[in-house]
Amino acid sequence: MEIGLFPLGIVLLPTEQVPLHIFEPRYRELIAECLDNGKPFGLVYADDDGLRRTGTLASVVEVVERFDDGRLNIVVEGGERFRLLELTDGRSFHTGTVEPLADSGEAADPEDVTRGIRLFARLVELTGAEVEVPVDELEQPSFSLASRFELAPELKLELLEEESERVRLKRLCEILETVAAAVERQRETAELASRNGHPRPRPA
Repeated sequence: MEIGLFPLGIVLLPTEQVPLHIFEPRYRELIAECLDNGKPFGLVYADDDGLRRTGTLASVVEVVERFDDGRLNIVVEGGERFRLLELTDGRSFHTGTVEPLADSGEAADPEDVTRGIRLFARLVELTGAEVEVPVDELEQPSFSLASRFELAPELKLELLEEESERVRLKRLCEILETVAAAVERQRETAELASRNGHPRPRPA
């Protein structure tokens, strides 16, 4: 199918919600059409290396604010993934033909699901983030967890492109462990600096 595309410097994961400020006339046109017909657009990651071939269908779930000059503040939610087959012409905004991208590998290991939720909870505690730790059964644990925490676009793109939930969740656990360890080191360094570099005295 052919859809409107919105290239951005962010990666949108399935189930993730992100705010967007729409100011360019061509993308105001795209979002207006999506609101009128209730259809999603394709959000694809773009940087200095160009447009990626794996993207996410994005649906507008809230129009936060409309400005007199036509600009919009909206919230979009990630849906199904797609593979960009070919860019097309004829509209003011980018368009392309896409096909759905579904998982083809094994389901997540239950032990990795438990591990992922535990690591996520640990990160929430370390950072003080106001994020709800999931407790219900998760359809795609990797996306459900990764979409609730801020990760670098390159890491999110790696997860988005992976076609095995089992592999993707294991990779996410590795990422969460690395991030948690880095946050703990930062906290220890800050605590040491607050004591003028003197280590905490050990009990006799």
